[in-house]
Amino acid sequence: MNVRRQLIPAVATTAVTALGLATLTACSGASAAGNTGRFDVVASFYPLAFLAEQIGGDHVHVTTLTTPGQEPHDLEISPQQIAGIQDSDAVLYLKNLQPSVDDAVAQSPVKTKIDAASLTTLEEHGNEVGGHAAAHDAHKGEEAGGKDPHIWLDPVRYAQVAEGVGNAFAKADPKHAADYQKNTATLVGKLDALNFGFKQSLAHTKSKVFITTHAAFGYLAERYGLTEEAINGLDPESEPSAARVKELETMARADGVTTVFYETLVSDKTAKTIAGDAGLKTDVLDPLEGITKKSRGTDYFSVQEANLKALQKALGTK
Repeated sequence: MNVRRQLIPAVATTAVTALGLATLTACSGASAAGNTGRFDVVASFYPLAFLAEQIGGDHVHVTTLTTPGQEPHDLEISPQQIAGIQDSDAVLYLKNLQPSVDDAVAQSPVKTKIDAASLTTLEEHGNEVGGHAAAHDAHKGEEAGGKDPHIWLDPVRYAQVAEGVGNAFAKADPKHAADYQKNTATLVGKLDALNFGFKQSLAHTKSKVFITTHAAFGYLAERYGLTEEAINGLDPESEPSAARVKELETMARADGVTTVFYETLVSDKTAKTIAGDAGLKTDVLDPLEGITKKSRGTDYFSVQEANLKALQKALGTK
């Protein structure tokens, strides 16, 4: 991830906490995460909070570290949020997505630490994923990325994470294990249906290539036989080189690309500039890192359905 994101050193964190600087406000009241009378879960950002709520139901109290509208990659955790993690029964996070959260979890005495990345498989992705990637080895230097954390955008991997979370909840709170298992099965069933819908709807399209500003959709592209061409890499705020922009414009003409996708939490300036130069349209493809008023849906499933419609429109149907 971007080196500009600085981890909060353990010594500094301890010192600030000891001083009781309550003015360093938690993003979502994570200090109130514990002692609610329910199974208290701190989730690092929306996709994990959604899982916790769906699986836990009435038995859990879920607090999210990343507020709606905040780019989760940029989260710098506060002392108050660290205290919230320490007071919780479980913390659910995705290692290497938010370094300051990783640091806080490593230092925390909380008994149940659930790393979503350990519940499925992560792959190395750059800013070109799918069918084109194998043929474009000459550009590997620019495309070099890292372990792609965006597993929740693939319904199959997300279902694997859901099953792992359900098992962890059942182990940590055995009194409600049966309900956690039942809720997990229901959620996995919905994700299976979503996967089927994507597979059927994207099986026969005029183009298999789509352009995004942020390399968040690599797993989705691989799952459904598509190619993601990202303007930026895994860091949504990185800047593309002139060579990459030119390459994208050439590729768009060759592969019949109609649309440059941008997301709701990051500026659309780069997408509109490239689309304008290449004579393309722009549209939203939501990486589901948070739900805001700009989101095309109210939860994970409705936003994913909107993403599917946007891809169908951009790729065309045969």
